[in-house]
Amino acid sequence: MLGSAKHFYRISSVILPTLWIGSVLVLLLGLYAGLVLAPADYQQGDSFRIMYIHVPAAILSQSIYVMMASMGAVFLIWKIKLADVAMRTVAPIGAAVTFMALLTGAIWGKPTWGTWWVWDARLTSTLILMFLFLGVLAIRNAAGNGPAAGRMAAILSIIGVINLPIIKYSVDWWFTLHQPASFSLTEKPAMPVEMWLPLLIMIIGFYGWFLALWIQRIRTEVLEEDANKDWVSQLVQQR
Repeated sequence: MLGSAKHFYRISSVILPTLWIGSVLVLLLGLYAGLVLAPADYQQGDSFRIMYIHVPAAILSQSIYVMMASMGAVFLIWKIKLADVAMRTVAPIGAAVTFMALLTGAIWGKPTWGTWWVWDARLTSTLILMFLFLGVLAIRNAAGNGPAAGRMAAILSIIGVINLPIIKYSVDWWFTLHQPASFSLTEKPAMPVEMWLPLLIMIIGFYGWFLALWIQRIRTEVLEEDANKDWVSQLVQQR
């Protein structure tokens, strides 16, 4: 059913307001808990608080890529048009979130490492991730929104998945300045609860914000592509 633009638009109209409001409230709660309530780090002082933006952005950027590649695979295998729309609308969000992760990482790295940037394995592979998002965007801008462009973008996104385990395990495979994961669902947090709980809240808020923005972009694209169809005309008349 969700493969139908009409049904997707109808269902998303119900969940989108709640998703927007909920994600904003969760983000505000997380920011207050992380920037005000959480104690300063005993080594880094208050500079560690950039973590509450950097870590959620870094985690989310990789998840967005998985979603983009998954939509690409769905489009290649089942030729579902909505999957192609979802793939091309998520690419700019992924590029922006990855840039946010790189920028906040540089801000955090300056007082911690003494430099804004090093060609560290984690940083370099994350930079490649941003280039992959931009590559998908470049293909769409050059080749348009037709099926051929969708197939090329899908193939690139699927090939780029190989970069994700490199990002995740780079700190284990090579000697890097980048610290190990600050947060893991499979291990007990090394931080006290008053530090990791705001981080968890921020991660949830980031995912909610992303989903709301992605759905909103898909809805806009769907309306533009189906502008001449009856269901869109009926929707306009109802308004």
